[in-house]
Amino acid sequence: MLKLTYLSHSSFLLDDGNEKLIIDPFITGNPNSPIKNVGDIKVNYIVLTHAHGDHLGDGIEISKACGATIIAVNELANYVADKGAKAHNMHIGGGWNFSFGRLKFTIAHHGSATPDGKYMGEPAGVVIKMGGKTLYHTGDTGLFLDMKLIGERDKIDLLCVPIGDNFTMGIDDAVKATEFVNPALAIPMHYNTFKIIEADPHEFVVKVKSIRINGQVMEFGQTLQF
Repeated sequence: MLKLTYLSHSSFLLDDGNEKLIIDPFITGNPNSPIKNVGDIKVNYIVLTHAHGDHLGDGIEISKACGATIIAVNELANYVADKGAKAHNMHIGGGWNFSFGRLKFTIAHHGSATPDGKYMGEPAGVVIKMGGKTLYHTGDTGLFLDMKLIGERDKIDLLCVPIGDNFTMGIDDAVKATEFVNPALAIPMHYNTFKIIEADPHEFVVKVKSIRINGQVMEFGQTLQF
């Protein structure tokens, strides 16, 4: 069993009934976040796809408050550890068996630097096996053909894909990415947080359903159980 809660932007909370994991916890400064008090977040793990402020977010503060382990690529993991967080260092192409399941980082075509401009290694997507399901969170990325290989290597149950354009894929490229991955369910993310990434998630769902793939818009704060 896996519960998936959408916290807006690119942030998701995963809960298998025993452990909780949060991806890219952008809470402070996020107008759409259903969580207003970072102190309310109690998780075992924090996954960071890259270091931009809307993805690193409150990760360090959450880790220090509840003892959660931050999982990130090597340079970013070293950075958060230097700030007093607990970290597990990884890198793209490498996987590791954690207490919740298995996690592997994938490539993502984007950038990664802290809000103060420090380079933090490569950005990433992430494939997470937890609660009997496999989730692929693409991170902030443009479209790339190897998404097809990721979908072939692991049967993806849940795909979280950006649609906001400008900094990431727009809707049409996200639909093509969904076609490459061929998940059981595609969920749009990274939209409507700021004016420059305004997009209609329902348009994305209509278009993926036209290629016979199931899509669903998750409201901010909504939980689905699989």
